[in-house]
Amino acid sequence: MRLLLCLLVGLMAAGPAHSMARIKDIASLQGVRENQLVGYGLVIGLNGSGDSMRNAPFTEQSLQSMLDSMGVNVRNARLRTRNVAAVVVTAELPAFIGKGGRVDVSVSSLGDATSLKGGTLIATPLMAADGSVYALAQGPLAVSGFSAAGDAESLADGTPTAGRIPNGALIEREIGDRFADIPALVLELNNPDFRTAVRVADAINTYTRDRYGVRVARERDYRSVVLRMPKRIGMTRFIAEIEGLLVQPDQPARLVIDERTGTVVIGRNVQISTVAVTHGNLSVRVVETPQVSQPAPFARRGQTEVVPRTFIDANEEGGRMAIVGGSDLQTLVRGLNRIGLKPTGIIAILQAIKTAGALQAELVIQ
Repeated sequence: MRLLLCLLVGLMAAGPAHSMARIKDIASLQGVRENQLVGYGLVIGLNGSGDSMRNAPFTEQSLQSMLDSMGVNVRNARLRTRNVAAVVVTAELPAFIGKGGRVDVSVSSLGDATSLKGGTLIATPLMAADGSVYALAQGPLAVSGFSAAGDAESLADGTPTAGRIPNGALIEREIGDRFADIPALVLELNNPDFRTAVRVADAINTYTRDRYGVRVARERDYRSVVLRMPKRIGMTRFIAEIEGLLVQPDQPARLVIDERTGTVVIGRNVQISTVAVTHGNLSVRVVETPQVSQPAPFARRGQTEVVPRTFIDANEEGGRMAIVGGSDLQTLVRGLNRIGLKPTGIIAILQAIKTAGALQAELVIQ
């Protein structure tokens, strides 16, 4: 935890130049978006790790339908194969992609298959929200996880029931939108903020005034900046020039705590009013060491019994009081490090400071 806090201090102390970001990294052009595709298919060629037909009847039905389309009638047969698995295939269709292009696909098991390693996805249509087919996915899977099991032990690493096919989907249908048909050029901020929107508009106007002699940007609200195309330049070239401009984005004072992993992330503008903090940990240890009591040799009425022995130890650590507070991140981290606590202790202190009303920031607990 101390290493993490010191790293944050180093990043913040490096200067404002390191917090500059390109407009393309903090905003996106409205109307230029990806589309989600989904499909249902079969993975074949598995080494006995596919779906069991008894527990996954939809796999058997899909296999029968596929064989019927190929002229093989197996409707009255009971299939027992374990080298086939039903999967759901997902992909993202980029904006303005043309027919014949390729995209990556993700494949996830739908039944009780134990692994998709070594399998091959057969032709699977991928549909969008409108129900139309836009791509066709097929190819061998790349699975990073594995699993192995025996009678008394099993070992698994990663997720063997999910994989990817690089360039596994072929675009069969284009989306009707074109870049030149965008009705208005609007930049939408990834993290909406009034000050960031004003800074983006000012940076664009400074550039276009020097290059084209006109101001083309106007902040519409805390989320979007409206652009007006200058004359004698194409839309694609103009957006490419705008995306490379550097802007220092503003951020709200926010403190994020993940109690499951003990992670604390403190934003640059987080401030704590001066408070006195002490923290102590009370640990109680109970140890059971039972002993066996046996009767004397040749005793007639003696019995062997287990006699309980319990040892209890209580220890309270910590107890130092420190002043925590400051107007910048360095002072705040220095005060927390002075107490010398573990991550759980720092999380408890920050929550208590928020309850006391001394934390001048938004506290987000995950």
